Amino acid sequence: MATGTFDLLHLGHIYYLKEAKKLGDTLVVVVATDITVRKLKHEPVTPQEIRLKIIQELKVVDEAYLGNEQDIYAIVEEIKPDVIALGFDQIHDERSIQKELKKRNIHVKVVRVPKFEGGEDLDGTRRIIGRIITAYEFQKQIERLEGDEKDRNS
Repeated sequence: MATGTFDLLHLGHIYYLKEAKKLGDTLVVVVATDITVRKLKHEPVTPQEIRLKIIQELKVVDEAYLGNEQDIYAIVEEIKPDVIALGFDQIHDERSIQKELKKRNIHVKVVRVPKFEGGEDLDGTRRIIGRIITAYEFQKQIERLEGDEKDRNS
């Protein structure tokens, strides 16, 4: 099982899912709901239903579901994976997860996948959003300059 937001899908996400798939025969992915994303990260760019559909379309993914907002462990209890793969940069603490799983009598191995080293250019949603904002602001500045030039020539 792999979990994540998967907002603005990028190579880091693909790497994470491929690494997670190596840990078992079937890869089940849990996509965070919009409410969860707002609580933990940022306002989602892409709605949860679309993020879920995109993940379901990836050939590395066997099954995908939306997470549970009230209890993140409910889907683990339901699916009963052998392994939970954490991304190298996910905020979740392996020991805390293991402790909660043990308390619920769920026997799952928790593994953190290694860091993705192959895509510095666009390997983070926040970085992608930053680049889009910069490009948008630059384009608006050019349009203002072109408008000023037209006004002077009129």
